[in-house]
Amino acid sequence: MTNSMQKYLGPSYYADEVRLRRDIYHGAFIIVEGSSDLKFYSQIVLEDGIVVASNKSMAIAILEILNKDSFLGVVAIVDKDFDELRAILPQVDNLFFTDSHDLETLLIQSPALEKVLGELGSKEKINKLGRDVRDTLLNAGCSIGYLLWISLQDRLNLKFEGIKSSNFLDKETLVLDEIRLIEEVKNKSNKPALKNKDIQKQINQFKNLNHDRWQVCRGHDLVQIMSFGLTYAIGSQKSAEVTVESLERSLRLAYQPSYFSQTKLYSDLEHWQQQNNYQILKS
Repeated sequence: MTNSMQKYLGPSYYADEVRLRRDIYHGAFIIVEGSSDLKFYSQIVLEDGIVVASNKSMAIAILEILNKDSFLGVVAIVDKDFDELRAILPQVDNLFFTDSHDLETLLIQSPALEKVLGELGSKEKINKLGRDVRDTLLNAGCSIGYLLWISLQDRLNLKFEGIKSSNFLDKETLVLDEIRLIEEVKNKSNKPALKNKDIQKQINQFKNLNHDRWQVCRGHDLVQIMSFGLTYAIGSQKSAEVTVESLERSLRLAYQPSYFSQTKLYSDLEHWQQQNNYQILKS
């Protein structure tokens, strides 16, 4: 089924599909957000039980329907996003969240990042940068993450799709210019009335709260910063060779199941399968 078709299907459709599959499959069902999650989690959990929803809200809605019907042997794994920071993280026994903001931050936290940088980056340039690459990505990504949080909180409906890193990142240091970032997002969103200094003040107020940066930053933004960096500050690649999509794929391929065994998500899933006598994790 294509993504375009999926978006027209409601959670009841997926729930019915799971019920029908139970007739021939007696293992645990694992509901995930989308196709990229399928590519990652198929390394970790039993593939036969994976159910691919169209997004996070859909995954949770499917689980809610099945839980209401007391359907046994089903879990959902979704991105945490800002839910923990905003104190809106649902407490459901069979609903599990990534340790950090999302799947991509989980990948970047792991040694998969060093593998990709070793293949695509320049050791000389990384040394010249003088700072840990992971820390550099987080520093820049936090401003984007907080701007998104402000947009959600104040219902600004800001658009981040298609923003160009070159318009707000220094190509030699990957230091982010917040005013230029705000301008870029405002232009993409057609929101000229928003005042740059007011928004920057809000970002700084958030920063003073010292949140865990791995919860604030979206992995997609970190990969976008990394993509830009690999053409200038930390590498000498052509931009077409280090697109966000190709880097996310490279990070997934570089990720080893042994890395996942060190996460809280792994421990939570392991505990659930022991308590419920349904195997989820590949042995």
